[in-house]
Amino acid sequence: MNVNPDDVDKIREAFTQYLAEKSLRKTTERYTILEHICQIRGHFNVEMLQQRLEEYNFHVSRSSLYNTIELLMDAQLVVRYQFSSQLAQYELKTLAATHHHLICNYCMAIREVKNAKISQDITMQRINKFTYEHHSLYIYGMCSKCKFRLTNQQKKKL
Repeated sequence: MNVNPDDVDKIREAFTQYLAEKSLRKTTERYTILEHICQIRGHFNVEMLQQRLEEYNFHVSRSSLYNTIELLMDAQLVVRYQFSSQLAQYELKTLAATHHHLICNYCMAIREVKNAKISQDITMQRINKFTYEHHSLYIYGMCSKCKFRLTNQQKKKL
């Protein structure tokens, strides 16, 4: 799923407002990183983002990437995922709000699933002494490919 141009403008404005409120510099690097994040479909990690920037001949240090992602998370524009022991992955918050994650315990494949009923049920929950902002749901199990592979291996043993 792509972010439409109007949403990209809103995300950019929100980031500008955040930087102003925190008295932080509005640098070309920060905005270029944000624009590339807005073009990524789904999850990304820092290595993927750096490679993408390099392909566009935009050279930025890894520390600048991490620092900018931290700012974007603090501004509530990007969310961080830690799917088991894999590298941290990130996603625009506007995209993250539309799906949940199915994670295979065997091959670590991650599939996104949309279920409006689950999202509605979660957002309607009232939790004592807690103010809901957003949620992320991870469902762990076995993907169909691993199930097929396991079933075939068991048949061969018989």
